[in-house]
Amino acid sequence: MMWAARAEEAQQALEQLYWNPSINMYDIEIPCPDGACNTIFHYWWMAHAVDALADGLNRTGSPAYRERLDAFYEGILQRNEGAWPNELYDDMEWMAIAWLRAYQATGVEKYKAAALLLWDDIQTGWNDHAGGGIAWQKSQLDYKNTPANAPAAILAARLYQAFGREEDLAWANNIYNWLKAKLVDPATGFVWDGMNRTGDGSIDKDWKFTYCQGVFIGAGVELYRITGDAGYLQDAERTAKAAQDELLRGGLWPDEGNGDGGLFKGILVRYLGELASVSAERAELAQLLEQQGQTLWAQGADPARKVFSTSWGVQPEERVTLSTQLSGIMLLEQLALLEKRGLTSEAQTEEVQS
Repeated sequence: MMWAARAEEAQQALEQLYWNPSINMYDIEIPCPDGACNTIFHYWWMAHAVDALADGLNRTGSPAYRERLDAFYEGILQRNEGAWPNELYDDMEWMAIAWLRAYQATGVEKYKAAALLLWDDIQTGWNDHAGGGIAWQKSQLDYKNTPANAPAAILAARLYQAFGREEDLAWANNIYNWLKAKLVDPATGFVWDGMNRTGDGSIDKDWKFTYCQGVFIGAGVELYRITGDAGYLQDAERTAKAAQDELLRGGLWPDEGNGDGGLFKGILVRYLGELASVSAERAELAQLLEQQGQTLWAQGADPARKVFSTSWGVQPEERVTLSTQLSGIMLLEQLALLEKRGLTSEAQTEEVQS
């Protein structure tokens, strides 16, 4: 189980190099002498760290992941002044998605409560500017973007799957339909970032991010799982192809920097992995992800520290942000899942040999 072992090595690097017990959270970069790097609270990075821990727990069942989730819950809550909501709707969506997954992996009720509380707040972002859609932030209600809508559709769909509330499915459909109508290129399926950021109604078509493709793919997959409607699956497959045509260069997703952008392609590969679980094109998607993983492990990882570069094709610098590390972990965890399903070349080789 090569990819599972590699995912665990990366998770252990996250634990040993980034975990800061004095704050019960991860440092936002290494090196971080005396925790000095943590002057800014990267709420949505921490949400993806919760999601990565849920990956590790689902893969291993290890109580160490359960214990870390429990401490992390308290650390994030304390850092956010004792409450879960914040100013940014997309941030809250990621946190809700993560705690919902943690709840499903552990059965811990406070994780479910956090997800539902956040979902109630997220719904207040929907308004009539541009005919609907969820705003990006509470202080700019007329700016709508993919990051604030596609994760909300994923969340609403998963809440419906978990708890069977029809209103959540209605939310998922409404958000998805608005997003597809407003921010998905009808000619190609490529997903644009946002609209009306500058107050003139324009669409940011020049902002071409892996992140936006991933979350729309994820929303389509979740709605396909619920409804069986092949249209959702076709949307997701079309966007996956558009992402490759537009963004894949030399077999790799682009280097999007070491700040927030460090998370972007990790989000894309997470939801490409979800697509591979339901698509007839699963072999091709698995091959694409495995190519990324092989390059990352051979060229983009520090072999001693098991930390990753912003470019999956070059060695990392001494400073590695948490966002960048999490993207590498997300890729390896998706490959571990595909390996378990027999879809990676390594798994197929083992099957033939056995």
